[in-house]
Formats: sequence, C-alpha cells, structure tokens
Amino acid sequence: VQLAESGGGLVQPGGSLRLSCVASGFTFSRYVMRWFRQAPGNERELVALIGTAGGVTYLDSVKGRFTISRDNAKNTVYLQMNSLNPEDTAVYYCNANSHWGQGTQVTVSS
Repeated sequence: VQLAESGGGLVQPGGSLRLSCVASGFTFSRYVMRWFRQAPGNERELVALIGTAGGVTYLDSVKGRFTISRDNAKNTVYLQMNSLNPEDTAVYYCNANSHWGQGTQVTVSS
C-alpha cells in the first residue's frame, strides 16, 4: 500500500492550494479516505474525510474553506484549500485505515 501526497507549499494568507494523494496497492474505491494535519507541538487532527459513497465530514475550523473530493478512476483524493490562514500551517497527511502517506508541508505566511 502506498499513499503519495503532493501539492503543498508556501502561500500567502487568503491564498489557495490543492493537495493530491495518489493511492496504490489496494482497492481505492472501497476505502474511506481522510486528510489529517499536524502542526509543530500539536497532535495530529482529522481535517476531512470522504466516504465510499461520497459523503464528507470536515473539521469545524475548515468548513466552508476546504473541499475534499475523490476520483476513483485515478485512485486519487484531493483537498482543495481556500482562504488559507496561518493557523492552517501544518504537515498534511493522507490516510486510508492504518496506512499513511509521507505528508506534504503547507505553510501560510506573508
């Protein structure tokens, strides 16, 4: 099983980023997919999840700003992040059950 995140980077407050996570080694369409994040000194927290039928759940602080989606044909889950603020700075991880990606750094700073 492999999960490979990409799309992180440095962005100014108010900006946008789109994270991608390409999965391999398992039947992607059968798994709930999650995005977590971890900021320095903080515990890892669930940001968003998308179920096998497309149902979604978000962390309260990102509701209305972030959108999770999936493309089962491409074995890929996305996280569109808009109106970013410095509190969103963290390493973002893709997750499928017990499997984790390596993470991608998102830094929001002017």
